Amino acid sequence: MNSWKHEPASRRAAILQKWHDLLVAHTEDLAGILTAEQGKPLTEARAEVAYGADYVRWFAGEALRIDGEILQAPSPDKRVIVLKQPVGLCAAITPWNFPIAMVTRKVAPALAAGCAMVVKPAPQTPFSCLAIAELALRAGLPSGLFSVVTGEASVIGPVLSTHPLVRKLSFTGSTKVGKLLIAQASGTVKKVTMELGGNAPFVVFEDADLEAAVTGLMVSKFRASGQTCICANRILVHESIRERFTNLLKHAVSELRVGPGTQESITQGPLIDRAALNKVEHLVSDAVAKGARVLLGGRPHPLGGTFYEPTILDGCTPAMELWHEEIFGPVVALYEFSTEEEAVAMANDTRVGLASYVYTSDMRRFWRVGEALEYGMVGVNTGAISNAAAPFGGIKESGYGREGSSHGIDDYLTLKYLCLGGIG
Repeated sequence: MNSWKHEPASRRAAILQKWHDLLVAHTEDLAGILTAEQGKPLTEARAEVAYGADYVRWFAGEALRIDGEILQAPSPDKRVIVLKQPVGLCAAITPWNFPIAMVTRKVAPALAAGCAMVVKPAPQTPFSCLAIAELALRAGLPSGLFSVVTGEASVIGPVLSTHPLVRKLSFTGSTKVGKLLIAQASGTVKKVTMELGGNAPFVVFEDADLEAAVTGLMVSKFRASGQTCICANRILVHESIRERFTNLLKHAVSELRVGPGTQESITQGPLIDRAALNKVEHLVSDAVAKGARVLLGGRPHPLGGTFYEPTILDGCTPAMELWHEEIFGPVVALYEFSTEEEAVAMANDTRVGLASYVYTSDMRRFWRVGEALEYGMVGVNTGAISNAAAPFGGIKESGYGREGSSHGIDDYLTLKYLCLGGIG
């Protein structure tokens, strides 16, 4: 393990690049495993493999750019040097909704920095993680640098968050669990990265390209059957375009095909488990009881199991539970606003701040609203914002730290200052 941090950056980068190549070469195998255990359609599973592999490729490049600094010294006989060194053994706890990409997004920067990583995947989706770990070994990664521990979070989590040998903990999941892990990790003052819950507003202004807005909403809302942390959760539509937007949306949603993800024509799979289905049912029932109108869907799918009908609810209000809760299901909740100021206030009315979306053709409005929204990420005229080159992360109770981009390797490194005296 210690020898890995002393390997030349070029060798770490070469192994990561080989891992990337093997992930791509085994796309069909990995997609089949992912769909079998998680349920998302094969087309989405293939896209996730490519998405996850791209983080490995990206951080293979970042391994070559871990540079220190020589700073201005306070006197002629001294030199000030800043080194960047690997933080040490890292641990990650990953979710079930992206069981490949959420692993590579954490493991790749750790390995690029010279760290070892222990991953505890979600109990619903362990096989995807085990498969990509095997491919890392085949790529030449020394044994023991990427370890996978499966089992119950209540047993494994406290060990990873409290063990003194673990110097860094990365978690993607709910805000409730994230707060618990932060408290546990504080005992050994670990570095932590927290990518927690979201409640993304999707704001459509009166000057928006409505067809583009509907397309963007479909990408954001229905990927993984609505089970993503950056999923559009509250759809805020200007009163003057509400009817036109809703009609376009109804047509798009009605064309979704629900069924087993292994069938190529399917565009929406099941929810992850019975608890997820029960939650969606409860949120829809609460909204309807408080005045929401069901325009499409609104009930479990006739297929049974954990399938749920693609749903549109109109006339939603902040009095409903789905205003405050992540729906994590294929349910569009429509709200109405009248002014830009009202839209911003509604969008910011939440304790979390991960992703947000804005559709407008006015660039002045884009700057005003983009700067006013209290979120770590803002998508403007797009529903797809996550990629390896972007710093993914939130503010407020959505956590801290960033994954992806040139910033994504920072939390796996420490700064060491060397002061050299007696020179000259």
